[in-house]
Amino acid sequence: MTVNLSRYQVKLAQGAEEVAAAQRLRYRVFVEEMGADATSDQRGARREWDAFDGWFDHLLLVDLASAARDPLDRVVGAYRLLRDDVARSGPGFYGASEYDLGPILRDGRRSLELGRSCVAKEHRGGPAMHLLWNGLAEYVLARRIEILFGVASFPGADPARYAEALAYLHRRHLAPEDLRVRARADAFVPMDAPGVREIDEREARKAIPPLISAYLRLGGWVGEGAFVDHRFNTVDVCVVMDTTRMTERYRAFYERGRAA
Repeated sequence: MTVNLSRYQVKLAQGAEEVAAAQRLRYRVFVEEMGADATSDQRGARREWDAFDGWFDHLLLVDLASAARDPLDRVVGAYRLLRDDVARSGPGFYGASEYDLGPILRDGRRSLELGRSCVAKEHRGGPAMHLLWNGLAEYVLARRIEILFGVASFPGADPARYAEALAYLHRRHLAPEDLRVRARADAFVPMDAPGVREIDEREARKAIPPLISAYLRLGGWVGEGAFVDHRFNTVDVCVVMDTTRMTERYRAFYERGRAA
């Protein structure tokens, strides 16, 4: 199958209307598909938002060939990005509500929080996520970001359902101590459950959502402990990537982004 890449545009949102387009896509994915909670105002507007949205940059994937009458529905992919300097001057990082981010904050290098990554159902399995990541690569290189991190999710709020996969992440992909963020003590869910002794790695990897798997392939790690986000109906892990320790595959990806 031939994919016409020219039908897509990757851009940063400019103005409230384009941010609203990202929020509408997030509503379709997180509320309607995944069962996240929403307020009556959000349901009325069919948009998902929070108090952090005004501080994030919003990376959009626009389907220029869409037949949608409403321009808000032409956004088919979104990522929100929060730089450390903006977080420090404003609300802090969203992930701090789930994880102790002390190791990243103490590191002192330029960091970027990734969040609310989503692609419209009808565009999954194609080039959408790759195109978003190309846009992310350009953003990271232009701003000399060295650490990327953010919570990523398993669907559903039952950690036991993912016991083997979480144990696999803990045993094979735990972040080095200097960057090992930890789930909040009052909500800490051990990833290496005592009942999981032997791991069928093939089955464990199959249970890991594609976005988390992609981060791992590009050199990412996970923090210690999981967090159950009841509002979003998910089990979250915190993914951390250090561009100075990235795999060659990750480095090549970002060099392509620089050359594009």
